[in-house]
Amino acid sequence: MCGMNEVAHSQTAKQNQKDKYHPLRFGAPLFTKESDPEKLAQLYREEGYSAAYCPNVSINNKDAIAAYKKGFQKFNVIISEVGRWYNLLDSDSEKRKKNIQIVTEGLALADEIGALCCVDIAGSFNPKRWDGPHPDNFSKTFFDAAVENARKIIDGVKPVKAKFCYEMMGWSIPESPDRYLKLLKAVDRKGFGVHLDPCNLVNSPEKFYRNADLINECFDKLGKWIVSCHGKDLFWEAEMNVHFREVIPGTGSMDYRTYLKRLAKMNPPPPLMLEHLSSAQEYNQARQFVINTAKNLGLEFA
Repeated sequence: MCGMNEVAHSQTAKQNQKDKYHPLRFGAPLFTKESDPEKLAQLYREEGYSAAYCPNVSINNKDAIAAYKKGFQKFNVIISEVGRWYNLLDSDSEKRKKNIQIVTEGLALADEIGALCCVDIAGSFNPKRWDGPHPDNFSKTFFDAAVENARKIIDGVKPVKAKFCYEMMGWSIPESPDRYLKLLKAVDRKGFGVHLDPCNLVNSPEKFYRNADLINECFDKLGKWIVSCHGKDLFWEAEMNVHFREVIPGTGSMDYRTYLKRLAKMNPPPPLMLEHLSSAQEYNQARQFVINTAKNLGLEFA
């Protein structure tokens, strides 16, 4: 009988652990010219944020990097990501080489300043737009080049903690959780992680209507590699063809209840970073929506 009680207790403990939610990390850009690291970190906290995008600092400015790292740690604000938005597959070989070097320096900065990752898109073969659609963006040539570039960037830095990630895209690899999983296995580096942006994966009506399933699939298949996330929303603009438009979180159809619960199940949860809004007022609206949704779910913030 005692043995049965022990088994029951063990099963209850496992279920409690499974149901446990962890405090969320949440951030956004700030509309401020403040450059003092401690004051800037304090501003994030005053806005209700515990995560931030990396400040604009050069990899060569070691004093500034150290000051930002110290200041943000003092106020328990995590630097979520270093964004380096360059075409790693530019058709011009010199531009491509330069872009790879810029992103490599971005990963080095992330590792030194304490950011969780450096993120870029895998690139595009579009000759007119650096991030534009192209039929070869789903080719084996694209996939192999993305693998090679990721390895080159990671091996060039050998990061201790920061990860290099590719932004999910609807019209180029990685455009699905399965493709991202294949990239992870092909790159085969501890320094390669996942940057989650469910909105960017919505490229069909089915994914739009079943975005909760898409979000769950991302966490089910990629969860242990996710290091940072973007928070956006989508609205279907009804016309003669499919047109999804980014809108303020809470005014579209993305299932934030599922998104926040899945994030809170991770330990620790990757930061959720708002982006692409045009004003402080829009960010305030989005922030309040996320906070209210989380509170209604019984979730807390770090």
